[in-house]
Order: sequence, then structure tokens, then C-alpha cells
Amino acid sequence: MNMIANRKPMDGRVAEIIKIAVMAVGGQGGGVLTNWIESLARSQGYVCQATSVAGVAQRTGATIYYIEMTPDTGQQPVFALAPSGGDVDVLIAAEMMEVGRAVMRGFVTPDRTTLIGSTHRALAVSEKTAPGDGIANAEEVRAAAEVAAQKLILADMDRLAVEKGSVISSSLFGALAGSGALPFPREAYEEAIRASGKGVEASLRAFGAGYAAAEQGLVQTEPEQAPELTPRLTGPTRQVRAWERLVARLEEMPAPVQEMGLAGLRKVVDFQNCAYGALYLDRLQEVLMQDKASRSFAFSATAAKYMANAMAYDDIIRVADLKTRGPRFDRIRDEMGAKEDQLVELTEFFHPRAEEIASLMPARMGARWEANPKRMDLLGRLFGKGRRLRTHTLRSFLMLHLLGGLKGYRLRTRRHAVEVAHLEGWLEQCLAMLKVDYNLAVELLKNRRLVKGYSDTHARGLTKFATVMGAAELLKGREDAAEWMGRLREAALQDPEGRALEGAIKTVRSFA
Repeated sequence: MNMIANRKPMDGRVAEIIKIAVMAVGGQGGGVLTNWIESLARSQGYVCQATSVAGVAQRTGATIYYIEMTPDTGQQPVFALAPSGGDVDVLIAAEMMEVGRAVMRGFVTPDRTTLIGSTHRALAVSEKTAPGDGIANAEEVRAAAEVAAQKLILADMDRLAVEKGSVISSSLFGALAGSGALPFPREAYEEAIRASGKGVEASLRAFGAGYAAAEQGLVQTEPEQAPELTPRLTGPTRQVRAWERLVARLEEMPAPVQEMGLAGLRKVVDFQNCAYGALYLDRLQEVLMQDKASRSFAFSATAAKYMANAMAYDDIIRVADLKTRGPRFDRIRDEMGAKEDQLVELTEFFHPRAEEIASLMPARMGARWEANPKRMDLLGRLFGKGRRLRTHTLRSFLMLHLLGGLKGYRLRTRRHAVEVAHLEGWLEQCLAMLKVDYNLAVELLKNRRLVKGYSDTHARGLTKFATVMGAAELLKGREDAAEWMGRLREAALQDPEGRALEGAIKTVRSFA
């Protein structure tokens, strides 16, 4: 509870308490930023108090740092321990969704609040675990912030800081200075950074970038680049020529199919090899033979996307391959801001189920093991415990690298046999529906979106996929069958447990 907002010193003047809230998640330097603000205030003759309320966990809730300050008049002020809705002068949010949370909690009001936020995204756990596209809409947050704040400063503060070799707390501090929300000169802010004695030069550079963004209204955004449809290839001449032959085959297909077909071709070739890419084009050609030009080949274009996803499934070999690629390590170093002379230690977490181990066996052997509960129980005991592989060490890296190099063996595994049978059954059902209801057939293709990931995520997706595909018979013959199939799929994507899908299926059965 805020016990006092203003107080009268002995000379009759009213000393106003300035209230600042900072919302930041782990690793964004919220504590450092708070310390700078506190040091700044005291250096300018203000008394100040800073508190913090920790979030639940990384990216499930921000830590709220709260600062109150007032000119030192010789009397002891009474400060609040946490911000109150409608009673915040400056709100600093270190990520775009934290901007939205601040608005929703009532900390940002049009009569008084200066809102400073970073437009970059660090996805929350809830966004990553959503079965479908769980990424929140940043534009909706921006629109709400424009209405809610008295003064709004939004820029990619994270990128501004990284470009200057620092972290986001420095650029946010600069934006606070450039906003003019506090009655202190720029030099005082810079002196607070120098007084900390750590990373001073880089912090000052990022401070300057944040200051300019706030003062000049610069909103830093990534330039949009058109996707490169035809990749530039380097490598053995034989493989390059094999790829060019595949592209030439694709170019003979109808134009509406080519763009998605090229993306799919690139995906399956990266997953396996050019021979596997030829198999992808064979399947796509079979689909085209049954499609209708009068519908602009919408069925084939959709099949080009989801067949590629089905053929490039997530098995242990693929996971190991992706985790040991050079560009991934470069990206991690860039995200961590590591310099060339700094070592980065990386730990990978693996928790394979017995099914994943059996899926690596030769097809017939894996089928026998899967049918034997005792053998599967043995695999569970041997491999069920989680593994932590420190891939910055040679031993762990080589283990994953060798596993990721088993592409030549992959097509003989139990997992591949299962995936091929599932793919062919799905396509057969879609092609059969094509003769009855074109639009519903297209929606059945899109249901493949429900199948993704590996381990438990893959198992849950398969269950939902089977449930939604099974509803096709209930919908057949209805004019709005395609619309209802889309609704069922969206219901399946709403929650991992499938409660929304359960309710939607009951609705379909009620009018079937």
C-alpha cells in the first residue's frame, strides 16, 4: 500500500515522490538498472528506496523492481514497497510482452505514466509450449500501449545494446535519461554508470544509443528482406547437379505449387539427401495428377507443405544433427554476447523414452521390441533417466555428432517405417476425400500440423491428429464440413490436454 504520495516539509513546499517500476526477466540486468537509478537519485540530493518482487521462474513472470525517490528535505519519508495501479510515473519494461503485462495490471495510465519498453521478444514458456502458434501479437500490445501511456518510447533496446557490446539495462537507462521523465542531467546518469566500475565503456555506448532512441524517437526495426527462393549452392559437383535436376523437375509443375514445393524440397533434402528429395517430388506428382486446375491446385500446394513436414520428422538422429551444427553454436555465442576470447559452456538436456530407443533399431527388430512389454521396460530402466550432455566438451560433442551422422542408416529404422506408413495412410484418406469434398480434403491435409516434435510431444500430437481425422466421417456431406474441420483443428491446438477438442467433438457428434 502506498501510504503517502506527497508530504509538506517545514518550509511549506510540497515534495513529490517519483515512482518508477522496472519489469525485467532473468538475464536482462534489472537489478543493475535499479542500482543505477538508485545511485543517480542519491547523487542528486534525493532520498531513495528500491525493492523487488521476484517472478515465478524464467519467462513465466518478470521480476518487478520498484523505486521511489524524493528530494531530501531532512525529514524521513514513508515509501511504499510495491507499485500500485494508477500510481506509477515511469514504467520500464525490458521486453514487449512485459509492456503488455504492465498495461494490463494498470501500472500505465494516460494522465501520468512515461512508458519505456523494448520491442524485442523473448518468448515466454506459455508461448513455447502451446501446441500451435502460441506467440502473442506484439502489434496489439503496441496499440494498447499507445492508448495507455502519457508518453511512449518503444525501440529494440536489446539490439541497440548488443550492437554496442553491452546489455539491455544500459540502453534502457539511456532511454530513461532521454525521456526527460526525471529532473536530472545526462551527465549525472553517465556518472552513475562510471561509479559502478564494471563494463563502463560498453555501457556508456549503449546508454548513448538508448538516449538517442528516446530523444529522437528512433524505433529500431529489422529491415524486411524478401526470401531467397533459389539458394546458392556450394559443394561436390555431383550433389549440386543432383539438386539442379530436382529443381528442374519442380519447375515443370504448375506455378501455384512451385514456391511451396521448393521450400519442401529444400527441407527434405536437408533432412536426408537428394534421393529422398526425388521421392518427395514423386509423391507430389502423384497428388498433382488427381488435383484440379480449376481450384488453382490449392490441394497440391497444401500437400507440398505438409508432406515435407511429414517426411522430415523429428527423430533422435535429426535432433543430434541440429544440435551439433556450426551455425547453431555461432547463434548461441551471438545471443550470449560472447567475445572471441571467451569460452561458452553448453549443456544439452536429453530424456529419451523407451519408444525413442526402439525406434532407432532396424525396422523388424524394433517392431519386435515394441511388442514385448518386458523388453520395453528394460529400455525404460536403461535409458529413462535424463541425460545432461556438455557439448562444449569433445566427448559429448562427438557422441551427438556421430549420432547425427546416421542419415544413411535412418531409412532402415523402425521410426522411418512407422512414419512412412502414417504418411501413406494420411495421404490416402485425403485423396479419397478429394473426390467427394475438395475443401474438406484440403483441411484434412492441414491436420498434419498437429503432428510435430518428438517424445511425449509427438505422442500427444498423434493422438489429437487421429481424433480430428476421425471426425471426417461425421462431417462428410455437410456444406460447412471444411469450416468445422478447421474449427476442430484449432480446438486441438488450444491446450496440450485436449479439453477444447473434446468439447468440439461433442458438438460435432450432436448434429451428426
